[in-house]
Amino acid sequence: VAAGRDEFIPMELVDSLLAGESPVRVWREYRAMTGRALAEAAGIPPSYLSQIEAGRKPGSFRAMAAIAKALRISMEDLEPVHTDAG
Repeated sequence: VAAGRDEFIPMELVDSLLAGESPVRVWREYRAMTGRALAEAAGIPPSYLSQIEAGRKPGSFRAMAAIAKALRISMEDLEPVHTDAG
């Protein structure tokens, strides 16, 4: 943390991810970015980002890598969280 490599995230963000919300949307909102701003930073059309956030498109490797870079997170942080009930 002191070296700036780790980041503490609020429990609300974790809860949203565990609830199955779109990781891209959760992180984008946490970073206080609009969809348009993230799309621009990632070099993708805003409509494509919207489809990724809504789960209508999985997002290409290239797009997800650019989104992760723009959000300053790893690509693994954009993977949906799957929990086992029971």
